[in-house]
Amino acid sequence: MSSLTNSHLIFVLFSFLLILKTSSFGNHSSVDGFLPFAPKHVVITNRINTGVTLILHCRSKDKDFGIRAVAFLQSFDFKFHVNFLKTTRYTCTFNWPGHRATFAIFRVDRDDSPRSKIGVCRECIWVIYEPGPCRLKRDGGPGGSLTCFEWDS
Repeated sequence: MSSLTNSHLIFVLFSFLLILKTSSFGNHSSVDGFLPFAPKHVVITNRINTGVTLILHCRSKDKDFGIRAVAFLQSFDFKFHVNFLKTTRYTCTFNWPGHRATFAIFRVDRDDSPRSKIGVCRECIWVIYEPGPCRLKRDGGPGGSLTCFEWDS
């Protein structure tokens, strides 16, 4: 009897997850912002006004992408999944002649929360300018708009 109950529970749970995965809430995939393990793709484009190469170093507490040189108008990208506890955070250090800045390029509360003012991103596209990084909001439609932030430090 208990194996039948367990099988029924597993079936119901699997069905719920399948429905949640294939349905949509708003303009983004239903797994984004609601469940752990949501896939993410961060793209960082160098738009430093002076046209210099941007040296960046992105890492989380679990993963380090090493130091990268990104030429003007070129990009660096990485993919990951939000962890089970939804504490995933990637911070990048940006260096260009005469400047050093740090920014949390991915934070769950800002980039994977339906309550975020900027919205959930599956493809988190960042453009790096001297005054600060800007995220392109394009999930869920053509075109998009930039939301800019100040450097963390």
